[in-house]
Amino acid sequence: MSIVSVNSIINGATYQYIDNGDPKSGTAKNVYFSPDKKYVVAIFKEKQDFNQRERLKNIVTKYLNQIQTKDAGQYYLEEVYRWPTDIIEIDDKIGLIVPIYKPKFFFKKGYSSSDLIKGEEKNGKWFAGAKFRNSQFPLSLDSDELGKWLNYFQVCVNLSRGVKKLHQMGLSHSDLSYNNVLVDPTTGSACMIDLDGLVVPGLYPAEVIGTADFIAPEVLSTKHLNKTDPNRKLPNRLTDLHALACLVYMYLLHRHPLKGSKVHDLDTEKDDLLSMGEKALFIEHPTDKTNILKIKDISKWDAYWADVKKLPYTITGPYLKELFEKAFIDGLHNPMRRPTAEEWEIGLLKTTDLMQQCSNTNCEQKWYVFDNTNTPSCPFCGTKHKGTLPVLDLYYQFKPTVWRPENHRLMVYNNQYLFQWHVNRNISRSEKLTAEQKVPVGYFTFHNNKWVLVNQKLNGLKDLTDSKEIKIGEMVELTDGKKLLLSKEDGGRLVLITMANK
Repeated sequence: MSIVSVNSIINGATYQYIDNGDPKSGTAKNVYFSPDKKYVVAIFKEKQDFNQRERLKNIVTKYLNQIQTKDAGQYYLEEVYRWPTDIIEIDDKIGLIVPIYKPKFFFKKGYSSSDLIKGEEKNGKWFAGAKFRNSQFPLSLDSDELGKWLNYFQVCVNLSRGVKKLHQMGLSHSDLSYNNVLVDPTTGSACMIDLDGLVVPGLYPAEVIGTADFIAPEVLSTKHLNKTDPNRKLPNRLTDLHALACLVYMYLLHRHPLKGSKVHDLDTEKDDLLSMGEKALFIEHPTDKTNILKIKDISKWDAYWADVKKLPYTITGPYLKELFEKAFIDGLHNPMRRPTAEEWEIGLLKTTDLMQQCSNTNCEQKWYVFDNTNTPSCPFCGTKHKGTLPVLDLYYQFKPTVWRPENHRLMVYNNQYLFQWHVNRNISRSEKLTAEQKVPVGYFTFHNNKWVLVNQKLNGLKDLTDSKEIKIGEMVELTDGKKLLLSKEDGGRLVLITMANK
């Protein structure tokens, strides 16, 4: 074992790594740890040409600086990306300096039956499919590693923000898949890795077409053409949006949106090419059922999540239903109609405001999305909601005395918090929130057989129905038809309360 010193080709800075003769080897790079385990040195196995070097230089200088100097830079570099920070050269090969992964992205237990993957990276693939979360599967993951269904929405929010930021900078990923993200469902964290393949449109074309299951149909259906052919489609911003939609669908429903039972060719390779490319069809298409998953084609380990009749995509709520249809029906073969990363972020966050806790303590998912009925029930275990359920529809002031609905509602559960982004439409629930904006301004609780909102920090809370100011420290009962003004400030919202499950 030896400690090797290398220098940056950007500014001459010195780095060290431990060479024990057995590096962690990936497809394109060998990875070595620094002595203090704060970073890794990832050295390319093949010599990089001039264009590749220039692309990597741009990634660790120009684009890294863009992230560092913009709002929420720390959030992106700490939580969303493992962004390479420098380039070194050794023996005519170049390498990248990449910060080490956070401890939460390593398995504490791994399999429920053994310690075989304990300490390994939480590669996103572990959490996308169904069988590893099936307790009967021989290599199922420990339940403590799987997290609650609610946490997967935050996983998808982080991935959506990561793609959004890349696209804002003019970059595209080119190979977004569950192999290039780390996921920790217990905290709702997700981190994009292996960012050395980023594409700068018009300057450095894509070098790979992506990873199977996430390659956009237009890329697969034209891959037989020469790269110089104007009809050849290469990875770009729009193909990223297909991959992102696939990831969101798989992390929430643990099945692939296009892998159904329809057979296009008896040759397996040709069939895969057609079913994911030219002939791609959503397995839950509302009018074309030819690609629906048939029970006989489903592994017993995958059967629970693969049953689209019992757990259809509509259980993710109205906002995501619309986005899934845009992604896998309207935009599947028409890339310009695919939802943007920001649309996914907004839809996911609005959906978390519709979440309810399942009252069944044995329910594995613990949470579900309110289905807009008067008698809601958990789709996972069938448990019906007990007791009344306050539904708060949010309104904004279009002009004096005129309030319009925002197509945004907040479901109430016991000890749920109210935040500034609920109170004021000028405050966006984004990565740019300040520490102060993350502090709750009130909370909902079931008190003396009544639902109430306790005012913690709102100076302008008013019960419009009873024409009464609700001061800080006071509470107001939530009743059917009641109107509450949450804030008198510009952008302040009004809520109309409906009591469901009466």
